[in-house]
Amino acid sequence: MRIIDLLKKDTLSLSFEVFPPKTEAGFESVKGATEEIAKLKPPFMSVTYGAGGGTSRYTLDIAKNIKERYGVASLAHLTCVSSTKETVAEKIREIKAAGIENIMALRGDIPAGLENADRSGWAYRHAIDLVRELKEADADFCIGGACYPEVHPESATQKEDIKHLKEKVDAGCEFLTTQMFFDNNLLFSFLYKIRETGINVPVIPGIMPITNANQIERAIKLSGSFMPRRFVSLVDKFGSDPDAMKQAGIAYATDQIIDLYANGITNVHVYSMNKPDVAEKIQSNLSDILGK
Repeated sequence: MRIIDLLKKDTLSLSFEVFPPKTEAGFESVKGATEEIAKLKPPFMSVTYGAGGGTSRYTLDIAKNIKERYGVASLAHLTCVSSTKETVAEKIREIKAAGIENIMALRGDIPAGLENADRSGWAYRHAIDLVRELKEADADFCIGGACYPEVHPESATQKEDIKHLKEKVDAGCEFLTTQMFFDNNLLFSFLYKIRETGINVPVIPGIMPITNANQIERAIKLSGSFMPRRFVSLVDKFGSDPDAMKQAGIAYATDQIIDLYANGITNVHVYSMNKPDVAEKIQSNLSDILGK
């Protein structure tokens, strides 16, 4: 099932992101966690791509298992930064052979030690290069892309960031998924701005349930997310109590999602961190809203 077709349905939905293991030893444990999330029957699940290609070989195994065993549409992430044309072409062939119809086209993180390297000779410097490659491939992939409600960390301004985003959409991105955010007003403002520039593809908000105080530093590092005072107070109050923080984090994420639905958003993507209990609890909190 192509994700763009799922997004065209006028019903509320909740999807989940999972990630592959870092090592072969962790494969069965991660596979089991992703299967438990797949049993919740979300409309689709995305499977991330290992940083620098380190765990990329497991991405397809997880995505294929979700699709074939549980009938859940899979969205396989694919990154291209510092890769060769041959490497990317082989990955595209593998994804096609596995029967995966949906690809999240991403630049990916710059490998450690290459942050200041001359990138002029790289085959892929931006996600748009990969989008174009996928459009030229001998496969009818549904292509998704990433967007930043609070500006890409490497963009000088949001105006510049949105300009590049439109170029990516014009190149063939059929839908966008946002980086995590903790203040819905930032998303609503972002949506207004991109619609004004002619970006009309579906945008799926990405929500990260913070269930452990230690996640916060990493979340800020990854996304540069603004932390509302209400959220900071929550962490100050419950961060030292793991059970209380988990419950409060799930409640905060649930509240965000309900507000998004109430304001016209139909599809929300949850960064599950491979935690079936968190995914199940959020879905349960929304059971009547989602009709599950």
